[in-house]
Amino acid sequence: MAEVTLTALAARQLDELPRLIHFRVLRLLERVQRWPRVSGAKPLRGELAGRYRMRTGDYRLQFRVQRGEIIVERIAHRDGFYED
Repeated sequence: MAEVTLTALAARQLDELPRLIHFRVLRLLERVQRWPRVSGAKPLRGELAGRYRMRTGDYRLQFRVQRGEIIVERIAHRDGFYED
């Protein structure tokens, strides 16, 4: 199992999610621990190349893999998720 780390931004975004979505995202975090045998992870392209996303409903989780560690960078609604 891979170690999952949330950035300060991702941790704050997780805390601000509605309760139901919060628990759904926690299940995504459990799934991503099985990297690279995780289903539903899609590689991102363009400026976000090298990163992946997983989704639950209208919410997205963006992460990268660094030396076997999963670093979650963002957790947000799909509206504007891919924009800075």
